[in-house]
Amino acid sequence: MDFTLTQMWAQMGVIAKVVVIVLGIMSIYVIGVAAERMIVFAKAKSQSRKYAQLIRGLLEKKDYKAAAEAASGFEGSHIARIIKAGLGEYVRSEGKTGYDVMDAVNRAIDKTSDRQMALLRRGLGGLATVGSTSPFVGLFGTVFGIINSFQGMAREGGGGLGAVAGGIAEALITTAVGIGVAIVAVMVYNYFTSKVESLAVDTRESATEVLDLLIKQSAKAA
Repeated sequence: MDFTLTQMWAQMGVIAKVVVIVLGIMSIYVIGVAAERMIVFAKAKSQSRKYAQLIRGLLEKKDYKAAAEAASGFEGSHIARIIKAGLGEYVRSEGKTGYDVMDAVNRAIDKTSDRQMALLRRGLGGLATVGSTSPFVGLFGTVFGIINSFQGMAREGGGGLGAVAGGIAEALITTAVGIGVAIVAVMVYNYFTSKVESLAVDTRESATEVLDLLIKQSAKAA
């Protein structure tokens, strides 16, 4: 028997073919999420750096309103949105009496931070699902492939290893594909999880710096 991919595909049963197609869709999903997250993270890092450089002078001048408005030009920056939320709340609350301004600023920063981290993690849950389920999907196809092989042997009335070797080899393809998809999905998931954690650290540091600056400003004003 010729063990080429085309020949083995032709010999596969319907369920095994469906399993291979499903695994192919999973692999396309992994590649798509990886490419999209790469672009999102690269844009977030680049625009956050540019925004930080832009507002440095504005914060020194205590022009908090302009610093908050400048964030509108950096939609891809998670830090810009978080700082905008904090500065915007500070500007709106400034001068109010009987109102804990810094507590409101802190809440605004926390809420926006949680939202931005959730956006950065978008798609990673799907990668984890693919990484954990694709081996079982492949095994599902293998089981039915082996059943199909033994049924064929029973119909032909043959016996021995040679009668089932081809069918088993075809059946094991789905397991191999499933494991391959899982390996790639888990590696991509771990990589982007570490990137999100790194961006989360940058976010906390930036938010803390801005919060400390506003606390000092409020203390001087008081």
